[in-house]
Amino acid sequence: MPLKPKIAIIIGSTRLTRFADKPAQWILKQAQAREDIEVELIDLRDHPMPLFDEVASNAWVPSQNPEAVRWQETVGRYDGYIFVVAEYNHSLTGVLKNALDQAYKEWIRKPFTAIAYGSMGGSRALEHLRGIAVELQMVSTHAAVHIGGVDFFSVAPMGGNKPIEEIEANLLPSSKMALDELVWWAKATMAAKASETYP
Repeated sequence: MPLKPKIAIIIGSTRLTRFADKPAQWILKQAQAREDIEVELIDLRDHPMPLFDEVASNAWVPSQNPEAVRWQETVGRYDGYIFVVAEYNHSLTGVLKNALDQAYKEWIRKPFTAIAYGSMGGSRALEHLRGIAVELQMVSTHAAVHIGGVDFFSVAPMGGNKPIEEIEANLLPSSKMALDELVWWAKATMAAKASETYP
């Protein structure tokens, strides 16, 4: 029987007043309801890395900072990722960019999807994430979950602060599509890596 892909949900914001926990817990629930993946939550608050200051990427030189090495070991255990993406000033958070920069070999040829949020559904931040991920040799799903507009302001802390379940009907179709694509790509990349030598 084929192994189930092991997926990490990475919370990409560390602010004390972050909104990220709501979408993170919601997408965790959706992923846990499936029988074709295993999923775990990773909080960047638990990985207090410095701003990237190594002599080079770990693609070329082993990292020296213990927290960076621990981060690499953590993300290296997974076959794919779901990023919880906040949009700050038309881009992703600094802490998420730093976390991406602190690893390289661990991301290669692994797929990801996202649940993004903001006034425009986090679309601009996710677009930046996809560009970064291409350079890290990752595979992006086409589909993602976007929480924006009236939906975002109804569930955000500085808006209506309603439970995310009140907008769930608007999120379920895209979450199913995104998770379906993530599973397909995870199985495809796992099979390819098992049968080929990476160039």
